[in-house]
Amino acid sequence: MGEMISLMAPFLLMAFVFYFFLIRPQQKRQKQVNQMQSDLKKGDQVVTIGGMHGTVHSLDESTLVIEVDGGQKLTYDRSAVKQVIAQE
Repeated sequence: MGEMISLMAPFLLMAFVFYFFLIRPQQKRQKQVNQMQSDLKKGDQVVTIGGMHGTVHSLDESTLVIEVDGGQKLTYDRSAVKQVIAQE
């Protein structure tokens, strides 16, 4: 029985380290991104995953319309928004 525990200890330690250094931080980051995407509102300056900069013109539950330079309006999924640029 003691041999079994000593053989399993390294595997349990690796699972513990894997969870706390890889899985848990990724879950926290994903939760923050989901919160940011759900808090979007008209007038926010945003950057999409593809690098497009623009202003939120309108939005609904799953999509948003981003107005870019020149007055062009592009429709994106909410999940395509990478970040909201802080306005000063």
